[in-house]
Amino acid sequence: MAIVIRNARVMTCDPARPGLGMVERGAVAIDGDHVAWVGDDHDAPKGHEIDADGRLVTPGLIDCHTHAIFAGNRANEFAMRAAGQGYLEIAAAGGGINATLGPTRSAPDAVLSRLLVERAEAARATGTTTMEVKSGYALTTEGEHRLLAVVKLCNAGRRFRLVPTLLAHLVPPERKRDRDAFVREIGEQWIPRAGAEGLAASVDVWCDEGAFTLAETRAILDAAKQAGLPVRGHVGQLKDIGAAELLAEHGALSVDHLEQVSDAAIAMLAGAGTVAVMLPGACVQLRLPVPPVEKLRAARVPMAVATDLNPGTSYSESLPIQMWLATTHYGMTVEEAWLGVTRHAARALRVDGGTLVPGAPADLVLWDCEDPAEVPYRYGTNLVHRVIVRGA
Repeated sequence: MAIVIRNARVMTCDPARPGLGMVERGAVAIDGDHVAWVGDDHDAPKGHEIDADGRLVTPGLIDCHTHAIFAGNRANEFAMRAAGQGYLEIAAAGGGINATLGPTRSAPDAVLSRLLVERAEAARATGTTTMEVKSGYALTTEGEHRLLAVVKLCNAGRRFRLVPTLLAHLVPPERKRDRDAFVREIGEQWIPRAGAEGLAASVDVWCDEGAFTLAETRAILDAAKQAGLPVRGHVGQLKDIGAAELLAEHGALSVDHLEQVSDAAIAMLAGAGTVAVMLPGACVQLRLPVPPVEKLRAARVPMAVATDLNPGTSYSESLPIQMWLATTHYGMTVEEAWLGVTRHAARALRVDGGTLVPGAPADLVLWDCEDPAEVPYRYGTNLVHRVIVRGA
């Protein structure tokens, strides 16, 4: 029997409808793990009824950029940053990503699994039903594949969906003297095996000051293309070195961060249909310049919003908090923020979801409010009333 959520203010995010695709007095019918029908409440089909009591009903939120599989703690770096030290300064002192390598490499699979599930469940509690998870905190061939295998294991039979990404994060300290060989290893071992074993849905690379160079990034992207895996990239967070243009050339699903990006790159991203992923949590914590949202908007580059959940610069599982930052610190509209955690986030991951239309996954959130603006407006309060994942 179908489940019918009635007496709701339904946000469909349907591109065939204007704006957020609101159905003011609406209903949603679920058949198994998919949406079967959406429309006016008085036309709702028969089924097991759930009375939304006028609540806002939206698609489940999609977090399209996280580093959620890691061990260890870097609260000390938060204190250092609060005292005025910068990202590169902390990294040079032994902090940053390198500080997470040791704890993550040494953590047993069971510990990594428990930590990842705890973070995914914390995200679900605030409305997230799909979470992208990047590797990148092992930086060895076996270590990266182990992280992705743990993600795959945690994805089985859980009441959330994890989307695995193989991340070429940076060159670890022990490989600095043979970084050319390390880049070849990524292209010849990491990527082909991850693709062949179905461990990753895409390949990500950090192309920035202190990370991979343009030439190294091109080699990694070419290897991903050879393996049939789509690409995305961390670009323009610390410095604009032309990475956005390179990712656009490769038809990237997304370019993420973009605190610094040229007008020419924005035009190329628009032409490539690449999603710009806004990560305000890290931007604010690192005290970086705000991405050029107005220029992205004018160029009609779709914008997503994500947590960048990671141990060093944005330890947050909550997308509503990121929506608040996106609307207040970045100057995005409420509509842009909502599409950024639904329809556009799904596009950035190339997954189904992010809309409430017939055939879409039955991932929904019932909120203890009626106005979509209330969710980012009341960022310190969890307004989630009920989360439905794949109809459950």
